[in-house]
Amino acid sequence: MQLRTCPNPDLSVGPDPHPRWNTAPHRRQGFHRLHRIARYTLGFRAASVLDLRLSADLSIPAREDVRRLTSSPWFSALAVTEGNRLLYEAYAPDFGPDRPHAIMSISKMAANLILGRLWEEGRIAPDEPLGAILPWLGPGYRDATVQQALDMNVHNAFSEDYTDPRTTVFQHEVAMGMRLPEGPEPAMADLLAGIGLAPGAPDTVNRSGTSLYKSANTDVLMLAAEVRGGRPLRAWLADLADAAGVEGVLHMGTDRAGTPIFSGGICLTARDLCRYGALFARRGRGVDGAAFGSAAFLDRTLRGGVPMPAPRGHLRYSSHTNTDGTWIGHGGYGGQYLVANPSTGRVACYLSVLQDAHGYDPDWYPPVIAMLSAICAGA
Repeated sequence: MQLRTCPNPDLSVGPDPHPRWNTAPHRRQGFHRLHRIARYTLGFRAASVLDLRLSADLSIPAREDVRRLTSSPWFSALAVTEGNRLLYEAYAPDFGPDRPHAIMSISKMAANLILGRLWEEGRIAPDEPLGAILPWLGPGYRDATVQQALDMNVHNAFSEDYTDPRTTVFQHEVAMGMRLPEGPEPAMADLLAGIGLAPGAPDTVNRSGTSLYKSANTDVLMLAAEVRGGRPLRAWLADLADAAGVEGVLHMGTDRAGTPIFSGGICLTARDLCRYGALFARRGRGVDGAAFGSAAFLDRTLRGGVPMPAPRGHLRYSSHTNTDGTWIGHGGYGGQYLVANPSTGRVACYLSVLQDAHGYDPDWYPPVIAMLSAICAGA
């Protein structure tokens, strides 16, 4: 007898260009449950947990922007920490402190820590062509340097326009296990190898004057880190969970071959996201005091970078972070943002789920960034 089957409903694409979990009516629960929805995931827990004790700073809930942004229907969580102190946290009624949330591209910040460590150990050089490390890369990345990919300063055929049904980022989602394939399912390395030059472009030089955001950059860089680090990426993730001292599970999405998706695969609770951000506030040192990232590379990150396009033109994209020269942070598709300030030791994260057509509104982020950076400055 032949058994009947149907496509996985969470991951199927209907008339909307997004899989069901990422359509406006389902996106909120999708982001709150992505660690269970994605087809392939790994989980990591820390041996020692960074102890966070409530030490309320009443100036934070008194802020007008905090009241406004925590009352939005898109709001999930806001948390602020400083060392062992939990200065503030707030949650939407359908969320809570023990619930993992998709952090999407905030996952990319891990590349700064890992590549910074390899740079400090002399295992990778910023000016190396990526093709010298990964000879199987196609023309879209072969001649681009490590630093150009770190700074989102590569021009190629990879497109991240969520409004375009033909965008290559949807194939990227297939490799991430976040949507069903229409044909053969690519491994992440195969997808990256097939990225070519932008139509009509003679090379990968970015002549726009601002950063060109491409999530594929991260996954190329992390495969280069795997080669030069001489260890599997999952070993770096186990060390990352330990260095951050996460209390819950660090969930990481993978492709079918088990390759971790550092471009956007991590799910964490709000408190654990602050623990992750605190690695940057501690200048790359883990909870045990050992170096996981590189303080010198973080200093280089704060000074370097490429201007970001409007409406974040006051920031630079530098070594897989956003920075204004004082704090380090990153945003995530769908409404996430994290800020860490090494000068004050404060970390603040804001989690939300945009329920518009495509889950992206560039104007949503500037007020969130302004709030988090002011809180982390102690202003």
